[in-house]
Amino acid sequence: MIKAGIIGGAGYTAGELIRILIHHPQVELVFVNSTSNAGNKLTDVHSGLLGDTEMTFTAQLPYEKIDVLFFCTAHGDTKKFLDANVVPSHLKIIDLSTDYRQESPEHEFVYGLPELNKDRIKKANRIANPGCFATAIQLGLLPLAKAGLIQSEVHINAITGSTGAGVRPSATSHFSWRENNISVYKAFEHQHLNEIGQSLRQLQNGFNQEINFIPVRGNFTRGIFVTTYLNYDGSLEEATRMYEDFYKDHPFAIVTDKNPDLKQVVNTNKGIIHLEKHGNKLLILSCIDNLIKGASGQAVQNMNLIFGLDEKEGLQLKATGF
Repeated sequence: MIKAGIIGGAGYTAGELIRILIHHPQVELVFVNSTSNAGNKLTDVHSGLLGDTEMTFTAQLPYEKIDVLFFCTAHGDTKKFLDANVVPSHLKIIDLSTDYRQESPEHEFVYGLPELNKDRIKKANRIANPGCFATAIQLGLLPLAKAGLIQSEVHINAITGSTGAGVRPSATSHFSWRENNISVYKAFEHQHLNEIGQSLRQLQNGFNQEINFIPVRGNFTRGIFVTTYLNYDGSLEEATRMYEDFYKDHPFAIVTDKNPDLKQVVNTNKGIIHLEKHGNKLLILSCIDNLIKGASGQAVQNMNLIFGLDEKEGLQLKATGF
């Protein structure tokens, strides 16, 4: 039985991670750390867990009782914590923040996109979990990069649900602003571009094409739907074979000939990919649940790989449907 702990237990991603871990057949969730909620029941914050657990938040960090530690902390806080505290060397760490997604000789974190780095993840002690936009976009582009076929600018429009902004209300996330509304933010300069470029260069040596990324705030709570297009000289059949071959050993990446919709992935760890050919352009549609495949589900997927479990263990989650 894998014994797990969580630091930063009050946010949306932490709530999803708790939900997955307490139902995972090979995991015992030992503690959920939150100094601001210490002594309160998890269900006081994550009401959807009512009836599933009687655990309370703790301010303690009993490292000696766990095998893996998840960080669901704000961006910048994981690095501050690890710089200021001594964590046992045997302890596996999975960080859901942005702090270590850029691989560097200065740290030992492996970029945790299983569809890219599965073999490295299996041997890793520390994992930097990918960003949600980055996950959805990369699933649409990795096969082309592997074949060295990204030879033109890449154009991306991606719309995300309000949970991507975190649990704390803001001017652009509260209901009265978000409902019946849509807006663009961080056009061409979103922080996830760095990790996307890193991965594409890993597969396609010398990759230096522009990635034109327009992120959009959607008027729904969960999910990311990505529309990508670029120049492509091959046929649709050739592209489909390339994608199916690339993802044949990756159970959560699903290539379909049907035009997908967001409800097919919400509440699941799936990433659905659809291809179309229009003239000399390849259109790539990819979608995920931002809180699961884009965060907590992928973190558990990484945990499964690290500990030698079936990659799908505890992640057979069902779409919400209509």
